[in-house]
Amino acid sequence: MEEFDMRRINSFAVLVFFVILGIGVGLAFITAYLSADNAQGTWVGAIFFVLAVIVSSATKVADQWERAVILRLGHFYALKGPGLFFIIPVIDAIPYWIDIRVITTTFRTEKTLTKDTVPVDVDAVLFWKVIDPKKAALDVADYRSAISWAAQTALRDVIGKTMLSDMLEGREKISSELQRIIDERTEPWGVNVISVEVKDVLIPSALEDAMSMQAQAERERQARVILGDSERQVAEKFAEAAKTYTNDPTALHLRAMNMLYEGLKQNSTIVIVPSSAVDSMQLGGLAGITALTMELQKEKEKNKEKEL
Repeated sequence: MEEFDMRRINSFAVLVFFVILGIGVGLAFITAYLSADNAQGTWVGAIFFVLAVIVSSATKVADQWERAVILRLGHFYALKGPGLFFIIPVIDAIPYWIDIRVITTTFRTEKTLTKDTVPVDVDAVLFWKVIDPKKAALDVADYRSAISWAAQTALRDVIGKTMLSDMLEGREKISSELQRIIDERTEPWGVNVISVEVKDVLIPSALEDAMSMQAQAERERQARVILGDSERQVAEKFAEAAKTYTNDPTALHLRAMNMLYEGLKQNSTIVIVPSSAVDSMQLGGLAGITALTMELQKEKEKNKEKEL
């Protein structure tokens, strides 16, 4: 009714009122001047004043997105708009101005239990449009409030039938189900539900922490499995290499010398090895030590040249 009161008098109706009143005042002065009788001029002014009130009250203007529901003596008469139209004052009434644009309505449910008894808070947005202004005005007392309550009850029903994991992962499915249920409930009111979007699903902080710990434990388990598999693959490669060295002592000798050489080159430290290993690599003799020293000296000279 607040919107109806605001639209009783529009700017065009005000203009019509003052135009007719101005004409009446002018004719009243002329009549009083010609007849030398102020009473006649007063009557003419009063008649035009009443006429201005009636005509301005009968003049209505609907915007492009509005439809006016007109009741004549309590019965539905017609839908008017957009643009200029006229009604019969006192006899006709406009209880509703229906907006036919797409309207958004936000709704939420608090502490609603899911199928697995988890309390959640869900926020959603409803996009809807009035396609039959007559039904929206006559078949439901307040179609905006009715749509809001229908959306909330539908959301509670869907949450109660859905597992928490499905709700967190399948919002599109929930939105489609909500749209179907709400559209079925609002169709008799002349309302078409365009879409429903679930914005957010809030779960208790304690459960959120538990789910986070569970996810972290799962990632650690996967990391350990990958590490164990890597160690198994490395062990298999070592076993294959050991088979090769078993039948080829020369290859094992070269590999041992290379390992010792790399250790001395990179770390520049003293490496203590068993005497048996030294004997097998022939490093105990003067020739072996001399060869190893020459190799190290060459490597140092190369490094100095690179630095220069």
